[in-house]
Amino acid sequence: MKLSLIVPVYNEAQHLKEVVPFLFSTSLPVEAEWIFIDDKSSDQSLSILEELQKQYPMKILKQMTNQGKGAAVIRGIKEATGDIILIQDADFEYHPRDIPSLLEPIMKGEADVVYGSRFKKNAPQVHRTYHYFVNRFLTLLSNFFSGIYLTDMETCYKVFRAEIVKSMQLKSLRFGIEVEFTAYLGKIRTRIYELPISYFPRTRLQGKKIGWKDGVAALKHLIYFNFFVSGEDAFKNLPTRYLK
Repeated sequence: MKLSLIVPVYNEAQHLKEVVPFLFSTSLPVEAEWIFIDDKSSDQSLSILEELQKQYPMKILKQMTNQGKGAAVIRGIKEATGDIILIQDADFEYHPRDIPSLLEPIMKGEADVVYGSRFKKNAPQVHRTYHYFVNRFLTLLSNFFSGIYLTDMETCYKVFRAEIVKSMQLKSLRFGIEVEFTAYLGKIRTRIYELPISYFPRTRLQGKKIGWKDGVAALKHLIYFNFFVSGEDAFKNLPTRYLK
């Protein structure tokens, strides 16, 4: 079994020299393929990645124009060759030591998708109030619309069997991809686990990019992807065992 880790990068020059060794320091239970996608950064992110590539076995994809996190993730998914695909941010908010526990249900054949929740009761970190309430509100709406009960729909740590996520006809170029993933999963028959993870939120001064406009856009995405995209339009060549 092989794991592909998709890492979108945009203007992370101040962190990458520390983040990349931090990510690669994690011991993973399967063969791993690291795919970094530079979303046309305007700082030195790409050149730093290319320098780090001499030390660490990573694949670097370059976007010709800045399109957003969703576009970078979609590009990474298309080029991934693993049996399992995981999304990883290029910062210190999510700790890769949680990855082995997220992989376990899929490797044991007990799950098809695993979400890492920042809001499970045994996840110990303290959240910033504004982002906490926005995330919980969006997750509540997502649960109601999709029929999938989650505590953290907006989490970065989403792990998929490749055959599921590669079948998705994803469209979101920015942060709406988090909504789109979950809305599409609600249209098929799949086993979803949600496990607690560590989370260390950063501020906008530290490089956090999601803002209130993305929260407003998420409301539109929730309605559109849940109610106006059919299962036939959401997937192409999905294995029949996942069909409702």
